Amino acid sequence: MRNQPGVYSGVVTPGRRLRVVEAFRSIFYATLPVAIHGGHFADEGLEIELATAELGAGTVDALRNGHADIALSGLMRSFELLDRGASRLVHFAGANDRNGFFLLSREARPGFGWSDLVDRTVISFGGAPTPWLCMQAVLRRHGVEPSRVTFLRDLSTPDAVAAFRARKADFIEHGPPVVDQLLANGTGHLVAAMGDATGPLPFSSFMATPETLARDRELLVRFVRGLHRAQRWMAGSPAAEIAAVVAPAFADIDPGIRVRAIERYVRQSTWAPDPVLTKTGFDALQEILLAGGFIKRRHRFEDLVDTDIARRAVGY
Repeated sequence: MRNQPGVYSGVVTPGRRLRVVEAFRSIFYATLPVAIHGGHFADEGLEIELATAELGAGTVDALRNGHADIALSGLMRSFELLDRGASRLVHFAGANDRNGFFLLSREARPGFGWSDLVDRTVISFGGAPTPWLCMQAVLRRHGVEPSRVTFLRDLSTPDAVAAFRARKADFIEHGPPVVDQLLANGTGHLVAAMGDATGPLPFSSFMATPETLARDRELLVRFVRGLHRAQRWMAGSPAAEIAAVVAPAFADIDPGIRVRAIERYVRQSTWAPDPVLTKTGFDALQEILLAGGFIKRRHRFEDLVDTDIARRAVGY
């Protein structure tokens, strides 16, 4: 995963324009470029202007400043805002049902166990706190106290890769294409898919201000209808076809790496097949955020999630 500012528009027909900002330009978010480049939003009469935030938290600023109508980000952003008494941002459609990160070791570890991290150094993904919080939850689940592991956090992707290559850490947690590049040249060895280790979780979803949800409700129903059409298409398509459709969004990534990354994500059911967010997933994420100290109190599902838009879009 990388954080590359910029704007691109998909192949669209003239229609109502929606400004969408994503936390990162990543294959992890493939549903969005599939909906754009596969024509699913255009079928709803929508033109999408997609921008990438300069920082993961930049999605919040983009919505608050009126620079975007919709953001693709983590529910943890909204948890954090409400926890400190700030104005709400509400999530209305799910994108990712799993953690999208992978753990690599510098050495091959065919019998890897989570206790292997004790007294070792792990480079965490620096662009967002949720991967690190999920890692803590996984360690505790396997009887490992996170304080017994040294974590290097907040490194940029180039600095994280450089540190790993320089043997300043035993493990690195990241996403594609970094993972695939380190695997391809033998620098790293895959020991765990964090999506499998963490379990089902509403990792990423679409959010907007309450004002936008009230003002543009019918427009957002059309947006989610196009998104759901893309989700259904992805569920029935091979990785190579998905990789071909998203190619315009990832022109700088080797085609083989695009396919391998998508195959890996398909195997762990990364992409939500349905945009309706559930209270079960919300509660699971909230427990991880509480246990990691990211939030201090519990919050109501109804305050942070609006399911009506997605239910109308999918017809139930």
